[in-house]
Order: sequence, then C-alpha cells, then structure tokens
Amino acid sequence: MYDPTVFENLKVAFENRVYDLDTIEREIRIMNRVDQMDLAILARRFAVQFTLYHLEDVSAEIILKASLQDLADEILETPGGNAGCTLTVHFQKRIQHETEQCPLIEESLRAIWENEVLVVQTLSFMYGGDDSGYLNNIEVKFRTKINEENMREIPDFLHSVLDALRVLHAI
Repeated sequence: MYDPTVFENLKVAFENRVYDLDTIEREIRIMNRVDQMDLAILARRFAVQFTLYHLEDVSAEIILKASLQDLADEILETPGGNAGCTLTVHFQKRIQHETEQCPLIEESLRAIWENEVLVVQTLSFMYGGDDSGYLNNIEVKFRTKINEENMREIPDFLHSVLDALRVLHAI
C-alpha cells in the first residue's frame, strides 16, 4: 500500500487551505502554482504565489521543499534522521527609500515570526528603466523543518502570511 510522504501530506494541506482562501473566502488571488519533482537531485518542491485581493502591490510565495535526504530519512526510518520539509516564504514589494524601509521590513517580519526565521532582502532595479526605486525580494526562511505534527499550525501560519502582506503594504 502506498503511504504518502510528509511532503505530500503537507503539500495537500497547504494547497487546500490556500485555495480555500482564494475561492471560498476571497481573501487572496492565486497568481502561480508550482509542483516539481527534480529528477537530477531527486527533490520535491511545491510553491504557491498570491496577493491579497485588495492589496496587490505585494505578493507572497510559500515554498515547501523536501530533499533526497529528507525523503530517505523518512522512507528508510533512519535512526537520528531529520525527516521533514523546509518552509520558506518569499515576498516581493517595490520600495523607494531602502535605508528606511528595509530595516522596518526586517523588524516587522521578525515581530510576526519572532526568532524562528532568517530574513534576507535582495534589492534590484532595471538599468535604464523608467521605474524609480527598487524591487525588494524578501526571503523569510524558517530555521526548523516542519512535518505532519505541524499540520494544525497551517491556518495560523497562513494568517501570519496575510498579516505580513498587510504590514508590508503599509511600509
């Protein structure tokens, strides 16, 4: 009998809840969805990107990954193994005043998720483009892996992502 992996179970749980936020609750608008199996390194990746319906200037992308080692630890029940998935959220926002906005962004995201995250901001601009300011790609990486024991936390986690979108919009 086929026993779904931790990755598969978490992917379905995230997918169901995010689609409910789009189709039933109408809080978000899904922009993109990715479900990949990387055959070169035998890894899995699921991502779903969305914006709030009424605040589309900031986007969020939730990324769930499982490496070959993660899958092997789970399937082989490796003693002392660390089976689970990595969870990352990417936000994108245009900013004008990087020296003021970037510290506020980091402080705000750390306030939402406390010390559980590593926040990295990467600024870019198109040379010769008409847009002033920068595109801020904000990566929020969670320090610990998640597994099926975290399933009940998914609604609260998604609520925090929506709060982060609202906060980022205001900065």
